[in-house]
Amino acid sequence: MTKSELIDRVTNQISGLNRDQTEIIIDTFFQTIIGSLKNDEKVELRGFGNFKLKLRNPRKARNPKTGEQVEVPSKKVIHFKAGRELRDILK
Repeated sequence: MTKSELIDRVTNQISGLNRDQTEIIIDTFFQTIIGSLKNDEKVELRGFGNFKLKLRNPRKARNPKTGEQVEVPSKKVIHFKAGRELRDILK
């Protein structure tokens, strides 16, 4: 599902909202989550899941083309853990 499809589905399910209003709401929702993750805050959506940043340690890797070893620096990655209700639905 794309963002545009999500906006269309929400617009169709909620009467009284037009597409532009729905787009503003969804953009605000995403920007709020992004802002919280930027501030190293955990985002918990009960019944859906949790988003949080994890620090991946630096490591040595191998370039598959040349076989040469390269250093991969540490970096932050987004981790998502599905909530119990979502896991139960997807069983």
